[in-house]
Amino acid sequence: MNTEYVIRTFVEYFQQRDHRRITGSSLLPPPGDPVLFTTSGMHPLTPYLEGRPHPLGRRLVNVQRCLRTTDLDKVGDTTHLTVFEMLGTWSLGDYEGPRSLGWGHDLLVNGFGIDPGSLHATVFGGDEHCGPDTGSLRTWEELGVPVELTTDENWWSNGPTGPCGPDSEIFVWTGDTPPRSTPTGDDRWVEVWNHVMMRHHRRDDGTLDLLPQPNVDTGLGLERLTAVLQGKRSVYETDLFEPWLRSVPPLWQLDEQSLRLVCDHLRSSVVVIGDGVLPSNTGRGYVLRRLARRVLTTLWRGDPSRTLGDLPEELIQHTLDHFRQPEHTGRIRDVLLDEERRFTRLLERGRSILSQPRFATPLAEDDYAYLHDTHGLPRDLVRGLRTGTVG
Repeated sequence: MNTEYVIRTFVEYFQQRDHRRITGSSLLPPPGDPVLFTTSGMHPLTPYLEGRPHPLGRRLVNVQRCLRTTDLDKVGDTTHLTVFEMLGTWSLGDYEGPRSLGWGHDLLVNGFGIDPGSLHATVFGGDEHCGPDTGSLRTWEELGVPVELTTDENWWSNGPTGPCGPDSEIFVWTGDTPPRSTPTGDDRWVEVWNHVMMRHHRRDDGTLDLLPQPNVDTGLGLERLTAVLQGKRSVYETDLFEPWLRSVPPLWQLDEQSLRLVCDHLRSSVVVIGDGVLPSNTGRGYVLRRLARRVLTTLWRGDPSRTLGDLPEELIQHTLDHFRQPEHTGRIRDVLLDEERRFTRLLERGRSILSQPRFATPLAEDDYAYLHDTHGLPRDLVRGLRTGTVG
């Protein structure tokens, strides 16, 4: 049940049901797209969900790498990663939700061997804009899977406007006791697969129009599913992170949460650089800069002499190989080390500036604005320098 086996089993299952495999895109959306990074498997397919015919047909399957900056503060728990992969399927005006859910249940139970008694589903219960998803509810009842009805938690959209619709999420029980409560009542229910009934388009004023065709868009979290299948308590204990957890602890002694953050952020930085992004003060480059500097802040908190120059090249190569990126390990290291040097100089300048008498008292908003606009010192860095948690 290693990661490659999970991917192969998923893709072949849907290929046998007439889905054509499409190549996953990079983390960078097409030019002109306002989103910084690809955040879901459906993002590159938005034009086809809105009605444009796809050259490979109406049933598709793929593996897509994604990055969500909204999850950065959750990294370090058992399930969240900065860069992760979604196993996705699409029905572009072909079959509807009940068939998709039936296939999903069959693959999890009969394909991957998950105990059907450890499954729970959530379904959109309706709100003032749209009625309940009765088709999904009926499907789960027929399959004998318990259902929890929600509202906001089971409405999916990729932004304030655009394609959207009710979704049904599949959860797997990961507790040591028999399943209890519901997904919203116990976090030992881990969401692995989301089936979105993409039927609507939300306008700027919030009103909903029907799309030209009803679609189904599903996303199955590769790392979460792999952790469940391997009986691991977190995504960091799967084979994807095995080289990291083998190599990093002897190099840098860290507590568990810090170790997870360092491994995730360095691995994510490799993928982002491999997709053509360089550190900067704006946009995608700022996200990369933030990842690298969070790693350095975590490392230096325990030992200021630690350096990214000690990062084994085998970890960089392992990540590049998994994501099939042709970048050279040496260039990745050069980018990370250059960012380390820049951050070191910024910390030195920040300490010098903050040692001035005018900054000896608690800082006001005008002080933070001055430090940022004049000296390029972000608020969180200033606070870290003053409290001693940075550098």
